[in-house]
Amino acid sequence: MYLHSGCQIAVSPDTKYFAVDWLGVEVTRATLGIIGMGNIGYKVAQRARAFNMRILYHNRNRRRKEEEEAVGAHYCEKMEDLLQQSDFVMLVVNLSPETHKLIGKKELGLMKPTAILINISRGAVIDQDALVEALQNKVIRAAALDVTYPEPLPRDHPLLKLNNIIITPHIGTATVQAIHMMAEEAIANMLAVLNGQPIPSEVFPK
Repeated sequence: MYLHSGCQIAVSPDTKYFAVDWLGVEVTRATLGIIGMGNIGYKVAQRARAFNMRILYHNRNRRRKEEEEAVGAHYCEKMEDLLQQSDFVMLVVNLSPETHKLIGKKELGLMKPTAILINISRGAVIDQDALVEALQNKVIRAAALDVTYPEPLPRDHPLLKLNNIIITPHIGTATVQAIHMMAEEAIANMLAVLNGQPIPSEVFPK
């Protein structure tokens, strides 16, 4: 939030000076709660460890002890425990009937009033109406969303009118290198099918 607002202050023609009491919050030693500890969630934990963050996670399946110890992650069997303790809550789950509106009014109410919600999974994992209400009423400090539903949001959507949210246009994988890697993986899968070989990235129906 502070980066976004800070950029606006820095370039505004009305800016005469920078306020000395305009302060953000540290991520170092803060508690990060990761909901969804698959491949991406685990990579987030690896990066968070570099900031000396306390890492909690909630997942359908608990990670092996060695994997937990490698990043200093602590398992929360109940998502409610993670929500109550975390300074930052990051959503890294697949969208499924079980995760549709996983975060709603009740879950937002369990979070700290100083907490920040981050969604890099799918927009429908959050009840957006409940999020609008929580941000308006300062139930949580702020939110950062790379995903919404729909994408893009209607131009009159209330989320776009709030000053305690950052929304980016689903750009989590939008780098030249990532797109090249995804194209190469797709080609490898197609060639495997054409040659009657096992599919490297096969998606199995649930």
